[in-house]
Amino acid sequence: MENHKIIEKYTYRVEWSEEDQLHIARCLEFPSLAAHGDTAEGALKEIEKVVEEVVAWMQEENEEIPQPFGLKRYKGNLTLRIPPEVHRNLSIKSAEEGVSINQYILSKIS
Repeated sequence: MENHKIIEKYTYRVEWSEEDQLHIARCLEFPSLAAHGDTAEGALKEIEKVVEEVVAWMQEENEEIPQPFGLKRYKGNLTLRIPPEVHRNLSIKSAEEGVSINQYILSKIS
């Protein structure tokens, strides 16, 4: 996939930094990268440039480039380790509601 096409598919977030008095943009597939701008649009353009440069460098170094979250296929299975007491409480609460633990947890995170 060409660099500019994959860059458009990554997941970006822009937020205001009161401390810095500017917008901070991040690419979730590259959590160590950030860029800033006076406007949200400016910060987004800057992080896209940074990501494009990093992807080009990774290609030169034959590094594996992160796949955009939107292109990944998810199975829908999640393994979660929890303390036995939390497991017991979930079992009780789900029984009180007449649903499985899975349904109970899904209702709480959806």
